[in-house]
Amino acid sequence: MNYLRSFVPWLVFAGVSSVGWQWGALAALVVSIGLLVSDRAAGLSVDYRLLEYGTIVFFAAMSALAFARPDSGLKLYGSALSMGWLALIAWVSIAVQRPFTMGIARRMAPPEVWNTPLFRRINVVLTAAWALSFTLTAIAQAVVSAYALSVTYSILIQIAGFVLPVRFTSSYPERARARFMEQSGARADIQEA
Repeated sequence: MNYLRSFVPWLVFAGVSSVGWQWGALAALVVSIGLLVSDRAAGLSVDYRLLEYGTIVFFAAMSALAFARPDSGLKLYGSALSMGWLALIAWVSIAVQRPFTMGIARRMAPPEVWNTPLFRRINVVLTAAWALSFTLTAIAQAVVSAYALSVTYSILIQIAGFVLPVRFTSSYPERARARFMEQSGARADIQEA
């Protein structure tokens, strides 16, 4: 569940926005800066931190807009905008060959696997799954907002938009490693020795 840490600012935004979207954006900005400072203090490199920097940019812009124009019609599209931004971060991270999941995976995987083709491939696939989920969730949230559908739909869409890629993230790496072992002809018991 270490990978959920990177999404804490987005969860804070969702929760605190019920008080006011400007306060949700500001709280998320403070949390995202705090998490990045904490990572730097722990010695984690700035490489593969596109998600964290993208999060700070989004919430800085969202805070500025929300405080300047608290009555802006964009506040109705907060969920769609945030998911759309996450989708953009994920797709761009793949395009620049720095899949955002790699920064998260490096917290959990030993350094000797960081530069292997398998590690990179797993993270490209995981990031693509998240990117697709974010994209579809953003579109669905925009429809909910445009047609002023019940908040229940928005909540269910948001939950599905995170639960489905979380489930995939928790199962795919092991399946990919097993497939790699099978294709390479290596036996797991030899690799573990």
